[in-house]
Amino acid sequence: MPEPADLRLHKVNGRCVITAGPVVLFDYDGADVVMRNLAISALRRLGFTGRRVAALLGLTENYVATLHAGAARDGSAALIRHARPGRPGKLADADWADAAAWRGQGLTGTEIGQRLGVAHTTVSRRLGPRRKPAAKGTGAAAAPRQDELPAVHLEPEPAGTPEQPAAGGPPAGPPVTDGVFASRYAGAMLLHAFASASGAGAVLAAAGGGQDGGGGRRFADVGLLSAVSICFALGAATIEQHKHLTASRAGPLAGLSVLPGQRTLRSRLAAIADATDPAELQAMFAAAMLAAGPCASGVSYVDDHFVPCTGARPVGMGWNNKRGRAEKGRAGTHVTARDGRAVCFVTGEPSGLTVTLPGALAELKKAAGPGAQIMLGFDRGGACPQVFRHCRQEQVHWVTYRRAPLAVPARLPVLATITRPGGSSRTISRAGETVQIKDYGQARQITLFEHGQVAPQILTSDFGACPAEILSWLKSRWREENFLRYASENYGIDKICDYAAAIETNTKITGNPARKTATAAVRQAEKALTTTREELAAMLRDPAIPAAARNERLIPAAQKKITRAERALAAAGTARDKIPAKLPASAIDPEAQRALQRASRRSLQMILRLLACNAEHWLSRHLNAYLCDDDEYRAITRETIIRGLAGVITYAPDAITVALDEPGAPRVTRALRLLLGEINAAPPSLPGDTRPITYQLAPRTSAFNS
Repeated sequence: MPEPADLRLHKVNGRCVITAGPVVLFDYDGADVVMRNLAISALRRLGFTGRRVAALLGLTENYVATLHAGAARDGSAALIRHARPGRPGKLADADWADAAAWRGQGLTGTEIGQRLGVAHTTVSRRLGPRRKPAAKGTGAAAAPRQDELPAVHLEPEPAGTPEQPAAGGPPAGPPVTDGVFASRYAGAMLLHAFASASGAGAVLAAAGGGQDGGGGRRFADVGLLSAVSICFALGAATIEQHKHLTASRAGPLAGLSVLPGQRTLRSRLAAIADATDPAELQAMFAAAMLAAGPCASGVSYVDDHFVPCTGARPVGMGWNNKRGRAEKGRAGTHVTARDGRAVCFVTGEPSGLTVTLPGALAELKKAAGPGAQIMLGFDRGGACPQVFRHCRQEQVHWVTYRRAPLAVPARLPVLATITRPGGSSRTISRAGETVQIKDYGQARQITLFEHGQVAPQILTSDFGACPAEILSWLKSRWREENFLRYASENYGIDKICDYAAAIETNTKITGNPARKTATAAVRQAEKALTTTREELAAMLRDPAIPAAARNERLIPAAQKKITRAERALAAAGTARDKIPAKLPASAIDPEAQRALQRASRRSLQMILRLLACNAEHWLSRHLNAYLCDDDEYRAITRETIIRGLAGVITYAPDAITVALDEPGAPRVTRALRLLLGEINAAPPSLPGDTRPITYQLAPRTSAFNS
């Protein structure tokens, strides 16, 4: 690959020649805008930056970015559309006559606009909205049948025009009213039990624009969101991996006749996300997750999660604990309930918990409701006075481990007996006291002893809770770590959700390099002063130097040298103090930039992923009540039932029936049969649908192997 600095443009006899070092890349006529656009697209694909290409050809960066994005999306047709920059000329009357004839043939405004080279809104203003076909035998427009409802499409149409399916993939078809569908993924239909129990359908409906009562496009949007979440549960961690699922088998899981293609999925999800308020949607999701299984103790756990981002975009730097080094990426602060359910989250540029905790705690308090008692659990990384002070300001209790070195207990230990839920008991040795935390104040400290030695020390703001209960709260903090690792491996919370990012000036406060240089100068001056004083001391201790020479010549010279060193140190300190320690990055480097991903798109995809993760968590816990296998119940639920059970889904106008194949293991079959009886006692429904879902087990047959 040639270096970007070698890129040159030569204009000779009306022709433009682009070279990279000694290699000629393009040679085209100066008036041929189409060939110029092709050269721009090719240069961007070769790796040259948009800024370099724009400067080379005398264009704006926005115009080059528009060409590159259009070519990536629509191919060479986008380059031809931009061949005539500026305002398009007016169309002749003959062109509009042809447009009226095309409208009579049933073409949409988008299709007519593409033929004429104008926007579809221009066609709509000139020809008016497209009329619906009249019903047979009447002069009025006939209402569309259920199978003629509009499907999800790529580009919005003006009001009054029917929606067209997206090219490049099957559309999100109309809701299924009746039919029988054999699906290898039928076990995933059990996930709707959690969605109904938690009210997650209302969250999806809010994201999809509510219900229109007719099962039209808004129902298709809700079904589309539900289908994407179920696909995440089936192991498709990215939108690209959805293509590996059989569309006709996965669509009926969410009430759609077929799962849409990637092009429809990506564009429609982006449109849905851009129309939502991410903060409001996250608040609704958190409230629904808490409603699924209220936690009486009010204990939640907070931790940061770093997501590395590769590529050339100016993404912020953060510390990757997995690899033990600084990398480009983004960070997310997740809040989980005591049982391991994901409740809420905030994402942004990498920063510490002291920066992200206020936003996460605000989301949690909004979801828990006014007056709710909240206890936050942190690991040692979150044990800092700034975090404790914010919790005290928000009237929230906290509990964490003390960072090393551990303090010496001021009280003698006492023995206490803890009785576990199963009836077994354990004797522990502990000491409780009140300690003073710097920059915070008084806190409660509980010291545990093992074999006569100080083991962990617990710090908390709750002075009234039972010590054994506090120990149980903090011991359950491992569920936060397990959730982050499990969701990363199985639900793709580390995956990038959108490739587009806004590039803006970086105004983040950062360290001033001039201050660092001045600090280094101060250290050098201090080192020089120390060396001078050491030389004087060595001279005074040297017995070989005569006293007269020392007193008359060497000591005055050394004192003058020390005085000069002290003045140099004072001058360096004064110069350093005049330089600010931190400045905005743009003030240090005028070309400093940062990439910001779209918060709405990241928020929507994270909600769909966490909904799938929580649904599996809920289903596995209910299954384990009958299975009694604490070691493998999550894997059995995920692999054997959700992703491994085939069956038949029967849609009727008033009910939905799911007949699942029996699992191979008799103990799993028994537990699943009992679980289905529990779910059928309060039948769930699809998001956006009121028909009850009934589950049953059918003997495994060899007729369905696909």
